[in-house]
Amino acid sequence: MLNAIWIGFLLVALASGFWEATFGGRPAVLGEMTRASFEMAKTGFEISLGLTGVMTLWLGLLRIGEHAGLVSALTRLLAPLFARLMPEVPRGHPAQGAVTMNMAANVLGLDNAATPLGLQAMRELQSLNPQPQRASDAQILFLVINASSVTLFPLAVFTYRAQLGAADPTDVFLPILIATGCSTLAGLIACACWQRLALWQPVVLAYLGGIGLLLAALVAWVAGAPAGMAERSALLANGALLALIGAFVAAAAWRRLDAFSVFIEGAQEGFTTAVKIIPYLVAMLVAIGLLRASGVLGLVLDALRALVGGFGFDARWVDAVPVMLLKPLSGSGARGMMIETMQAHGVDSFAGRLACIVQGSTETTFYVLAVYFGSVGVRITRHALACALIADAAGFFAAVTVAYAFFG
Repeated sequence: MLNAIWIGFLLVALASGFWEATFGGRPAVLGEMTRASFEMAKTGFEISLGLTGVMTLWLGLLRIGEHAGLVSALTRLLAPLFARLMPEVPRGHPAQGAVTMNMAANVLGLDNAATPLGLQAMRELQSLNPQPQRASDAQILFLVINASSVTLFPLAVFTYRAQLGAADPTDVFLPILIATGCSTLAGLIACACWQRLALWQPVVLAYLGGIGLLLAALVAWVAGAPAGMAERSALLANGALLALIGAFVAAAAWRRLDAFSVFIEGAQEGFTTAVKIIPYLVAMLVAIGLLRASGVLGLVLDALRALVGGFGFDARWVDAVPVMLLKPLSGSGARGMMIETMQAHGVDSFAGRLACIVQGSTETTFYVLAVYFGSVGVRITRHALACALIADAAGFFAAVTVAYAFFG
């Protein structure tokens, strides 16, 4: 999928550029495209290089939290909920532990741990599947929740905003949390309707109600100062991040871990991860830069903006549409488009912030479906894609809504 998107971007941009230069009376467009390719390649390298320190810091800290048992604690907390959402999984079956461990890792932002745990969970669920080539209800629900990607701390988004010079990189924290919460809830309800799950069970209602009340309380506190909603969101995010660091270190001290050595172990992985990002980011940014320099991206967005404006609606959200379109298809593509949007419109602009909220609201749906189902040989995915796309749509709608509410 990523290969097709990248080749398509390049071919469309080049075809448009040569057409404009030959028939459109803009011979200078070829020079603009050449300059854009060099500039975006440089930008991709600089951003990736700048990420190294932050990635090293956070992956080191997250490794401490993992070794200190916080993921296991969160697993125990979530286990009663998943026991009721996946009734076909017997109590005590390894699938239960793998599912809750994966969710716990996702919530804490431990992406490197979440993927292998997710694949293990899918294999355990497959062992209970009476029709191996057909996705079971439990597998579909697990995948849809993964695709909606609830993460308490979207550290990657904060990092990119910091690298591009945001006044406060964390001011999108609460908007992202609201958007991803709406995405997950929509996916869960869609699956429940399809699978006839009883969401009104006391335990399920207690979990969902508790999460909803907490989120509502946070929103109410932030909305209590309409003129300073972004500032309060940033205060909440910064306080939560520092509290998380404190919890990791305190848990490590309580368990008498060699926290420094564990930090170094995770930090080394962070350095490697940041370096590995360079070619992917450069490739996507160059393709997107050529699209914008050739005029194709501007034409498409102008047409959509005119259509939205024709109905009397504010059209500023249109600048984040490319991120919305790419997010279900390609994580790298959406990330590149998010960065390009922040560069083109300003990291603290409405479009720049909305692009970040969209990026944090859902996961790469088609990639998740392909990897998770492909790993166990499932070919008939049933309602998995439909429910995941419903979650995506809810996340995007919520992202636009909260962006106007916070940064309008």
